[in-house]
Amino acid sequence: MSVITVKDLDLKNKRVLIRVDFNVPLKDGKITDDTRMKSAMPTLEYILKQEGASLVVMSHMGRPTEAREAQFSMKQLEAHLAELTAVSVKTAPDCVGPEVEAMASSLKAGEILLLENTRYHKAETKNDPEFAAQLAKLGDVYVNDAFGAAHRAHASTEGITKYLPSCAGFLMEKECLFFDKVLKSPDKPFVAIIGGAKVSSKIEVLDSLMDKCNTFVIGGGMAYTFLKVQGHSIGKSLFEEEFMDTARTFLENAKKAGVEVILPMDHVVADKFDENADSQSIDNINIPDGTLAMDIGPKTIAAIKDRIKDAKTVVWNGPMGVFEFDKFANGTAQVARFVADCKGTTVVGGGDSVAAVNKFNLADKIDHVSTGGGASLEYLEGKALPGVIALRK
Repeated sequence: MSVITVKDLDLKNKRVLIRVDFNVPLKDGKITDDTRMKSAMPTLEYILKQEGASLVVMSHMGRPTEAREAQFSMKQLEAHLAELTAVSVKTAPDCVGPEVEAMASSLKAGEILLLENTRYHKAETKNDPEFAAQLAKLGDVYVNDAFGAAHRAHASTEGITKYLPSCAGFLMEKECLFFDKVLKSPDKPFVAIIGGAKVSSKIEVLDSLMDKCNTFVIGGGMAYTFLKVQGHSIGKSLFEEEFMDTARTFLENAKKAGVEVILPMDHVVADKFDENADSQSIDNINIPDGTLAMDIGPKTIAAIKDRIKDAKTVVWNGPMGVFEFDKFANGTAQVARFVADCKGTTVVGGGDSVAAVNKFNLADKIDHVSTGGGASLEYLEGKALPGVIALRK
């Protein structure tokens, strides 16, 4: 989808109100992963270089209640934002109201005002027009660089575009370009690696990619519903009985379409879902009673490697096993390396897959690592994202 970008608007002497996704993880008030903040830097730096431009930065953090818990305050990000931009940053006491408007109005060229958490107001998630209009008073133009929140029709992502000239930041543009290429004109062979816990959360992605893919690799907990449908024993592995018909229909449709589906053909199993559980390798497709699958085995890994090495497009959404436990991380780690080594276009989307490529220090070898978990999932499902539609040409 072609969007208006920050380069399409004249920002000279403008106060730029930008929506970013600074919903970063914190521990004891300290940022543990600043990936999302760093991802917004190209747009912030570009705006600050425009003659006379100043910046008002807004984001949500977590899911605060009306009590405005301190652990969700944007104030905690002030010092790090100043460090990343090399600009002095002030944090407003709120994100709307006369005091905040006065602080925004007094900004000088090259200065940054960081607004308080937009979700401190229920009106944000309700996409309240009055609240959106209040936010709009803080800038002359609006830039949305928060792809991670683009699937939400909130006041700061969609409602505000009705009140200000609006455009996409570089991160938003990059996300749209990569996902559009994957969905509209992927180079073949196209391999989609879909993992994660449940069929229910990924079936729409599988269906959406059916007419584009050459090969599906299905891993993680969701794979065992498919294996059960095929008549294999899955022991105590994760299984969604109510989605058996859905899984069966998908496999039938893939066969009719001539699309290959790779499911786990060997496994690493455990007696319980625990990092220190007793584990063993199972060299065949059937899982013994009393055990549950925690990772894919070497035969499955080899088959996946064979498909990825010649792929021209690879999309990966969801891990192959319980990679949070080091003992069961091998399958996901190997797939991450295969994707990193692939010469074709590689796109990784979804929180767990992104966490995996970061854990194994491979993010810089992937063509595009999405910053949006839910947003990337919905984009792959073929859904229109409200925050993106509002910025289209």
